[in-house]
Amino acid sequence: MEGHWVAADGQAIRRIDWPAGEGAAKGSLLFLPGRGDAYEKYLETLDHWASRGWRVTSLDWRGQAGSGRLGRDPVTGHIDDFATWVADLRSFWESWSAQGPGPCILAGHSMGGHLALRAVAERAVNPDALILIAPMLGIASQRLPMGLLHGVARLMAALGDPRRPAWRWSEKPGQVPEGRIDLLTHDSERYADELWWRDARPELAMGPGSWGWVERAYASMRGLARDGVLETVKIPVLILATQVDRLVDTGAIKRAAHRLPDCELVLFGEEARHEILREGDPARDRALDAIDQFLEKAAFAARSPA
Repeated sequence: MEGHWVAADGQAIRRIDWPAGEGAAKGSLLFLPGRGDAYEKYLETLDHWASRGWRVTSLDWRGQAGSGRLGRDPVTGHIDDFATWVADLRSFWESWSAQGPGPCILAGHSMGGHLALRAVAERAVNPDALILIAPMLGIASQRLPMGLLHGVARLMAALGDPRRPAWRWSEKPGQVPEGRIDLLTHDSERYADELWWRDARPELAMGPGSWGWVERAYASMRGLARDGVLETVKIPVLILATQVDRLVDTGAIKRAAHRLPDCELVLFGEEARHEILREGDPARDRALDAIDQFLEKAAFAARSPA
């Protein structure tokens, strides 16, 4: 069921909800998409979790997909600060998790994974377990120190309108660039499904991030990487990542997994690009199996007497 959650400032944010399958629900799972994403891309996976007995919800980020725009055009993704998204998540989680049943699981892909981990580290949300799929903890292929790159982004944001796009999208605004599939998935049918949704719902189309987004992304990633931050995350964490990711930094993910007190890291190779849950069936099935086992552990822990 699709609907809207209204933030404290009146911003309407889309949500989609699945009731659990037959019988008592094992718990509740909130899934957060990545930058430029829409929950339509993950309907197949959300339905899988619901069929496994979980009450499932997915939520847009303010300013993207079907929840408006914050930039100066319809396709550039902008945010004033990642703290705005964390505040939205805090508020939504408070009401959503109270509706039960537990355990309550938080899952996020890419930027959604980054924000989920940050929200847990900042005590903005209190899930029983956390699932991160290719989380954005660093940018792939950056050969310069993150502090230097952050400085460049800060300068670029200050030199003009921070809402302007930080990179070139395509010759025609809103049209996906050639070769984009090679960054995301090997599965042409699942990639075509995303394009179908973009045609059916043009408001979903989003291209580059703004310079303001880039600067705030570096600030947020650097904050999460500070000594002692990840070490405070005591809940069980499952991370899925691929060694060949060309969007997020797999090295940063490995370092984070080592620092998290209770973390399981599942690494993929050439068989998986950035969108692991939208890969071909062999890689996707392996990912879902790892997540299902992790969720069963969470459900068992919730049923066990303290």
